[in-house]
Amino acid sequence: MAAARFEKLTRSENALYGPRKLVLCGFGREAQPRFKKVLDFAGLAAVPVVWATAGDAPVLVGDLFQRPADSGLGVGSALKRAVIVAGITENELHTLMNVCKKTGMQSALWAALTPTSETWTLKVLLEELSAERRQLGGKRR
Repeated sequence: MAAARFEKLTRSENALYGPRKLVLCGFGREAQPRFKKVLDFAGLAAVPVVWATAGDAPVLVGDLFQRPADSGLGVGSALKRAVIVAGITENELHTLMNVCKKTGMQSALWAALTPTSETWTLKVLLEELSAERRQLGGKRR
């Protein structure tokens, strides 16, 4: 696995790496329509979404982004809850994160697709994000 490091996003109209799409993990069937409403409130209703299922843990993240919109819709997921974004602008990401917070969405791991992360399996990415959260949480205390 290649070394990865956390990079703080700025506020700009620069598009993030990858196709304009979201991959969502750990959202149960009942939470999926609610997240679609969150996307609508954030002005991102037209952004395609792929719903990762538990069986997708060994799949490369880049391959998940190649799936058609609404793949996995209606299938619950026991994966860690995560929102992986690509192709949206930094400002759109900030808006989405703020709407998620304001609507009281269950805490999620957040990631932007990178040339490195697209070569990882979903399982490895979720493990890296969890470790990063633990490390950053320790520094805030």
